[in-house]
Amino acid sequence: MGKKIKKEGEPPPKDVFDPFFIESKTAATVVLMLSSSEEEILAKACHALYKFASKGDENKVTLLGLGAVEQLYKLISHEDPIVRRNAIMVFGIMASNNDVKKLLRELDVTNSLISQLEPEEDVVIHEFATLCLAHMAVEYTTKVQIFEQGGLEPLIRLLGSPDPDVKKNSVECIYLLVQDFQSRAAIRALNVIPPLLELLKSEYPVIQLLALKTLEVISKDRETRIILGESKGLDCLLKILETNEFSDLHVEALAVLGNCLEDVHTLQLIQQTGGLKKLLSFVGVSTVPDIQKDAAKAITRAAYDSENRKILNEEEAEKCLINLLEIDNDGVKVAASQAISAMCENLASKRAFGLQGIPQLVQLLSSDSEEVKEAAVTALANLTAASPSNASAVAEAEGIEPLVNTLNAQRDGAIANAATVLTNLATQEPFRVTIQSRGIMRALAELLHSNNSQVQSKAAFAVAAFGCDADARTELRNAGGLGPLVELLHSKNEEVRRNACWAVMVCASDELTAVELCRLGALDILEEINLSTGRKNNFSEAALEKLLDNNLSQKYSQMGYLSSSNIITDGFYDCGQIRPGVKFLSLEELSMQGLTDRRAIIFINAKPQEDTAFKAILSNAHLLPTDSQGSYTKKKKKKKKRKKLVYIVFYVRKGKGKKEEEKSKEDIQITSKVQDEINLERLHWLPPPDFMLLDYINDASKTILPLTTTREQVVALAQFVAGKMGGPIERDKLHDFSWELHISEIEFELKCNVVPIGKVKKGTFYHRALLFKVIADRIGIGCSLVRGEYNRAWNEVKVVEDSPQGIAGLLLPPQEYIVDLMFEPGFLIKQGSTEADQYKHI
Repeated sequence: MGKKIKKEGEPPPKDVFDPFFIESKTAATVVLMLSSSEEEILAKACHALYKFASKGDENKVTLLGLGAVEQLYKLISHEDPIVRRNAIMVFGIMASNNDVKKLLRELDVTNSLISQLEPEEDVVIHEFATLCLAHMAVEYTTKVQIFEQGGLEPLIRLLGSPDPDVKKNSVECIYLLVQDFQSRAAIRALNVIPPLLELLKSEYPVIQLLALKTLEVISKDRETRIILGESKGLDCLLKILETNEFSDLHVEALAVLGNCLEDVHTLQLIQQTGGLKKLLSFVGVSTVPDIQKDAAKAITRAAYDSENRKILNEEEAEKCLINLLEIDNDGVKVAASQAISAMCENLASKRAFGLQGIPQLVQLLSSDSEEVKEAAVTALANLTAASPSNASAVAEAEGIEPLVNTLNAQRDGAIANAATVLTNLATQEPFRVTIQSRGIMRALAELLHSNNSQVQSKAAFAVAAFGCDADARTELRNAGGLGPLVELLHSKNEEVRRNACWAVMVCASDELTAVELCRLGALDILEEINLSTGRKNNFSEAALEKLLDNNLSQKYSQMGYLSSSNIITDGFYDCGQIRPGVKFLSLEELSMQGLTDRRAIIFINAKPQEDTAFKAILSNAHLLPTDSQGSYTKKKKKKKKRKKLVYIVFYVRKGKGKKEEEKSKEDIQITSKVQDEINLERLHWLPPPDFMLLDYINDASKTILPLTTTREQVVALAQFVAGKMGGPIERDKLHDFSWELHISEIEFELKCNVVPIGKVKKGTFYHRALLFKVIADRIGIGCSLVRGEYNRAWNEVKVVEDSPQGIAGLLLPPQEYIVDLMFEPGFLIKQGSTEADQYKHI
C-alpha cells in the first residue's frame, strides 16, 4: 500500500469575515457599538456601559450626553434575552440620575419596563426593571403612568420573588406609589396585605422597614385596617415591638399600630388579646423619644372617637401620658399634651388628668419652647372647660401668673388658649379677682388688636367673662380696649362677631362704659348687624338693648319704648323719633343749636346745677385746714337771683398773731385751689336745673307714696300729672288745646329748643306720659313708656285685681292697663280693648 497522504483542510469561504477582538478605552466608542446588528456585540457593549455607569453619577451624565439612553431604549425590548437583560441593567443603574429620569419620562419607558415584569422573564431583568421603576416613581407623573399602565399587579406579585433585590425594589416602588390616594384605593383589591406581612419575616432589615412604611401609609384607610386585623397583622406588629432585636423597626411598627387604634373594632380586638396593655407598657418602659412621641400621637388619633376614649380610659392610658410629660424631650411633651387634649373629652379621663396631670402642664407653661407652651395651654383649656374642680387645680398649682404671662407668647394658638383657660377660671369669683389683680384687662386690650381671628374671638370672650366687674370695665376703658372691641363688631368671622357682641353687652352694664361705647359707634354697628338676617345673632340684639338701657334717651328715640326696668334719671331727654341712619346728638350738641322751628326737646333734670359745685367743695374737704382741735365749720348763705344758689365757705379759726396770719395765707391758697377746680368743672356744659320738677317729685312722694295699693297710687299720680299739665281735656275739644303755642313761648323765652319738663304747663299725650314715667320711677311705681304716632304716647302699668267675693286669699295675676292722662285722668283702660286703641291712635 502506498503511504497515506494527509489531506489539507478546506480553506474558509471568501465572503466570511474573520472574527477579531476590539479593546475600547472610550465610552463613546462603546455607545457607537449599540447600533450594531450583532447580539454578541450589543450584549458586551451594554455590559461594559453597565460597569461604567456603576462607577458614579458623572459617568451617567457622560453617557446621557453621548446619547446612550436613546440607544438603550431601543434595546430593552430586543428579542435576544441577554441583550435585553444587559440593556435593562444599564437603565436600572442610570435611572438614579435626575436628568436621566427626565429623559426616560419623555421617552415613556414605563410601559416597556412593566412588560418585562412577566413571570417568565429572567430574575435579573426583574431586579433592574423594578429598580428603574422605583427610581422613577419618585415623580408624581410617573406614579400616574405606572398606575394607569397596570404596574401595581406585577409589582405585588414580585413581592413573593425568591430574589431579595427584587422584593426590595418592588416594595419600595409600591411604597412610593401608595402615597397617591388613587393607588391606595386600588391596592386593597389586589390583596397586598398578606405579602407585605410576609416581608416582615425577611432577614433583611431594609425589606422589613419598607414593608412597615408601606403598611403605615395604606393603613390610613379604614378598609385596609380591617383587612390587616383579619390577616392577624396586629399580632405581627406586636411581636416586632416585643422583640429587642427589631428595635430599629419599633418606630415604624408603632406608626402602623397607631393607625389601627383609630377604629373601635380594631382597638377592641387589640384590647381583648391583651395587646393594648402590652402597647402602653412598652411605651412606659421605652427610652426612645421617637417611640414615645409616636405612641402619644397614636393615642391622640384614637381618642378622636368616644368609644376609643372609653377603652383607653379602661386601660389607664392617662398614667402613660402623664409620665410622658416628664420626659426631657420637647417633641414628646408636645405629643403627650396633645393626647391629653383629645383624651379629656372623656369625663373620667378629665378627672384623672385633673388629679395628677395639671401641675405638670402648668410647669410646661414656663418652657422655652413655644410649641411646648402652646400644647400645654391647649390641654389646660380643654381640661378646665366646664370643670370647676380642674380650674381650681390650675389655681392651686399656681398657674394664674404663668397663664397671664402666656398672653404675651409668640404663637397665636398659645395666646388664644391661655385666654380660654383664664376665662374658665373666671367662673369662680376668688380666681377672677386674683386674675384681675394681674392686669388681665390691660392684656386683653392689647389682644383685641390682634389680626388672628382665634385670638380676637377668645379675647372678646374673656372680656365678657371679666367685664362683669365694675373695676375691670374701668381698667378696660382706661387701657383703650373699647375701641378695638367695637371694631371687632365689623368682623366677617361669625364667632368673633358673636363674642364681641357678648363683650359689648357685658361692658354696657354701667353708664360710663355704655356712653363711651356709643361714642365709638357701637350702637350704629349693632343696628346695622341686626338689620342683616345673616349677621344678626342673639348677642347682637341683647348688646343693642343693653347699650340702649344705659342710654335711655337714645333708646326711647330709636325704639319708642321704655320698660318698667328702664328708670329715667336726670339727664334724660326726649328729642322725638329719630330716623334710621341719622346721628343721635347729645343734649349739649342740641342746646348749642339755638332756637329752631323743630320739635322741642323735653329734658329731665331734678338736680340743681349748684349742687355739683358744692359737692366739688365737699369732695376736697380733706384739703381744707382745720383749727387746733381738727375741725372746721361752714355757713351757707342764700341769695335770690334767677333761682340760683351761691355757696360761700367761711372758716372759723382760734388763735392770734403770726401763726394765725400764716394759716390765713394757707387758707387762701387752698380755697383758691378748690375754686379753680370748681371753675374747671364749670367749663363742662351742664343742663340747667328744673326746680319745678323737683317740687313735683317731692309733692308726689308726700301725697302718693302713703297710699296702700298700686291702683290707688297710679290713679293719684295720673290725676297729679294731669293737674300740672293743663288738667282734663274733653275728647272733642282736643284740637282746641293749644299746647303747641305754649311750648313755642317757652322756647322763645329760653332762646333754645331744650325745654325743662317742669316748665310745661300745657302738655299733650307725650309730655304727660313722660312726666308720669319720671315721677313713677322716683317713687317706685312700675310703668312703661310707649311712643305712638302723631304726638301720642302712653304709660302701661300692671295692677292686681281684687279677689272675687267669697274667695279669701286668692291671688289673681296682674292685668295690664293703659293710664288715661288726658280725658279722664286716673282711669285705667284695659290693654287690648277698643278704648285702649282709641287712646293710642287718632
